[in-house]
This record gives sequence, C-alpha cells and structure tokens, in this order.
Amino acid sequence: MMTLRPDFNKIAGSGKKKREAPFSLRLTFEERARLEAAANGVPLGAYIKAVLFEGDLSQVRRRNTRPVEDHKALGRVLASLGQSRLSNNLNQLARAVNTGSLPVTPETENELKNACREVMALRGELLRALGRDGGPS
Repeated sequence: MMTLRPDFNKIAGSGKKKREAPFSLRLTFEERARLEAAANGVPLGAYIKAVLFEGDLSQVRRRNTRPVEDHKALGRVLASLGQSRLSNNLNQLARAVNTGSLPVTPETENELKNACREVMALRGELLRALGRDGGPS
C-alpha cells in the first residue's frame, strides 16, 4: 500500500519568505532608557527598524504604556472587591433563582437593587482608574 506524504521542505520553501534569526543588541540601562524615550511608546524593534531603514512610524501600532490613570481609584476598587463576598453572594442568588427558592419580597428587591448600585459604583471607579468616562452606560 502506498501512502502519499507531502514534501514539507517543498511546501515550506514555496510560501512566504522566512525571517532570519533575530539580532541581539546589548545596551546599558541609560542607553535603553534613551532609546525608549525616543521611541515614545512605539515598540523598540519597530522604532529601531524605522530609524535605520528610514521607515514610516505613523503606521506602527503604539502600545499603551500607562493604562492606569488613577492608582488611588484602582486601589479603592481592589480593596472593595477584596472585602466583598460578591462572587459567593451572586452564586447563592443564582442558585436560589434556579431552584425557585428565592422569595421576591420588597426587602429582597431592595437588597438586589442595592447590590446593583454597589456593582455600578465599583464599575465607575474602575473606569475612572483606567482613564475612561466612568459614568453610566
């Protein structure tokens, strides 16, 4: 019985041009800091290639080098989440709803509304910490 086996060497050679091995460059801390400052958020590899080969940096995707705008607001959110039993409570509510054992009284409804307000407040704090609007959506 004859099995057809593809020639992987031919297939690999017929496609895209393979990249060469990476080039390594050792820098001092000061040199790297200067390079990162000059790159202004552009990945270093892309910046070095653009400078060396007179490329266009306008098409390079910049990374977000400072995603957290307000560290205090982020700390408040994390502290609130750490002190809450939010995931456990939500799980218990979901179980009670699924089994039909959650009585819908005015007190239960108020508790659920309060929980929703607290979750929305945490969401707003988190959005503010990340430099976003933080208002209701």
